[in-house]
Amino acid sequence: MTSGEERYQEFAPPAALRPFVRVIWTYAAPDPSPTVQRIAPDGCPELVFDLGAPYAEQGEDGAFRLQPPALFAGQMTCPLAMKPTGPIELVSVRFEPDGARDFLGRPLVEATDRRLDMVERLIGFDPPPGDPTGQAEAFVAWLTRQKQHGDWTIDPIVRPEIDEAAAERPAPPRSSGAQRALQRRFADRVGVSPRLLRSVFRFRRVFDHAAQPDGEAQSWLEAGLRPAISTNRRWPAISGASWAAPPRNGPGSSTPWPEP
Repeated sequence: MTSGEERYQEFAPPAALRPFVRVIWTYAAPDPSPTVQRIAPDGCPELVFDLGAPYAEQGEDGAFRLQPPALFAGQMTCPLAMKPTGPIELVSVRFEPDGARDFLGRPLVEATDRRLDMVERLIGFDPPPGDPTGQAEAFVAWLTRQKQHGDWTIDPIVRPEIDEAAAERPAPPRSSGAQRALQRRFADRVGVSPRLLRSVFRFRRVFDHAAQPDGEAQSWLEAGLRPAISTNRRWPAISGASWAAPPRNGPGSSTPWPEP
C-alpha cells in the first residue's frame, strides 16, 4: 500500500472456522476523511482489532468517545455513528449471525447494540502492521486456539432458520409456544428475534444493490426500498434514514448511512 492509499481486503476462513466465521477483513486508510459515518446493521456480529488510531463513537448524549482498540460489536438494530481520529488500520472477524455465542461466552442479546471491550481478551495478539494477509492469518491462528480451548457449537434449530431468512424463504408455521422457544434461542445465539433478523437481511439486500454504480440502482430503490418504507415498521429504526437519502458505499462490514 502506497502512502495515502486506501485498502480493503477480505479473506475466507479455513474449513474448521467456516461454520462460525463468515469472513475476515482488513481495512487501512492512512489519511481518512474526518467526517461522521453511519454504519448500518448487517446481521453479523464482529470482533475488531485496531492497529491504527481508534474510531470515536457517538453516544446517546451526542458526544463522541474513543472506542477501545479491541472490541466485540454485537447485533445492531439501528445505525452507529462514528468517525476516524487518525490513520486507520484494522483487522476484523465477521461472524455468522449465530456464530459468536461460544466465542463470547455469554448470550448474544447482552451484546446487542453494544461494543464490548475485548482488550484484555486479546492481550498478546499482535498482527503485523501493513500486511493484510499476515493480519488475517494471525486472526485465524488466534481463533483456532480459542476454538480448541472451548466447545463451539451451532444450534441445529437456529441455523436452519437463519438460512431460510437469508434465502428469503418464508418461515414455517409454528405454534405460539414453539415461536416463543425459537425467540429464546435467537436471543441467546443471535441477539435479535428471527423477525428482526429477517428485516435486517432484507434491508441489506436492497441497499447493497442500490449502492452499486450501475444502471440497476434506481430500479432496486424503487422496487425494494420504497415498498419497505411503506410496509415495514422497522424501517426507521434499522436504517436511521429517509427515502430521500439513499445509502452510500463504505469499507468493511457495513455501509455508511446518510444523515436522517
